[in-house]
Amino acid sequence: MNDSSYSFDATTDLFETQVISKSHEVPVLVDFWATWCGPCKQVKPLLEKLATEYGGAFVLAKVDVDKEQQLAGAVGIRSVPTLMLLKNGQVVDGFPGAMPEAQLRQFLSKHGIEPQAAEPDGSEPSGPMESVEEKIERLRTEIESQPERAELRLDLAAALLSNGERKESEELLEALPANLHEDARAKRLRAQLDFAMALADAPPIASLEAALTGPDAASAMHLLGIHHIASGDPERGLTYLLQLLRDHRQHGDGLAKRCLIEAFTIIEDEDLVGTYRRKMASLLF
Repeated sequence: MNDSSYSFDATTDLFETQVISKSHEVPVLVDFWATWCGPCKQVKPLLEKLATEYGGAFVLAKVDVDKEQQLAGAVGIRSVPTLMLLKNGQVVDGFPGAMPEAQLRQFLSKHGIEPQAAEPDGSEPSGPMESVEEKIERLRTEIESQPERAELRLDLAAALLSNGERKESEELLEALPANLHEDARAKRLRAQLDFAMALADAPPIASLEAALTGPDAASAMHLLGIHHIASGDPERGLTYLLQLLRDHRQHGDGLAKRCLIEAFTIIEDEDLVGTYRRKMASLLF
């Protein structure tokens, strides 16, 4: 993070680890802005001030839409400034346009984000928020001193995945004891890992969309589906995966069904999951 402990410039290449994975640890407010935008120049310093004041209750990711056109296009940005709030890998709220400070505070409060409380002695909260790298090192130390605590390995796998270290995360998940191997959190991490590995060498979004009318349409639907789920647009992602199931059921030896089931473990919107479970069932039975 190049600006402070609580705000940073997000890029297309690292958006998954910088923002999506980070949002599993702390809410991430994404500010899509441009250098030529007058209202952006008013909102940006205000957001940076709030991020510092809130002391790690959320982090601010700043996206220059001119430098990161692919990312802005992928998430459907049509005007700047636009703010999006992500929690647990999903976009939970957002709005276009500038908003005064009082309304920004109300927006954050609506999602349970409040300034970090002072210490009992009245002093300011101590120290910056723990970085992912610091968390990884702390967990390694704790595992070394408490090897019997297998749940620490699950915590480390999650931290490694959020930092883009997929191989070691996968090894830790595979080595979990039986009682944790089927844990809901472990299943979710494995699904996230599968999606991250599938997207590692994926073509750009524009290329995938162009491929929808060609011989590689099934592969394009698969990658577009998991991309949109990983990028915080689960309904759009599920729509692609459902289309894959409908039009190419046998592709990849039942890949569409497996991906839908994994998506259901990742997405936290129970109503949305319920709707698409029923749609999947209507196609299968």
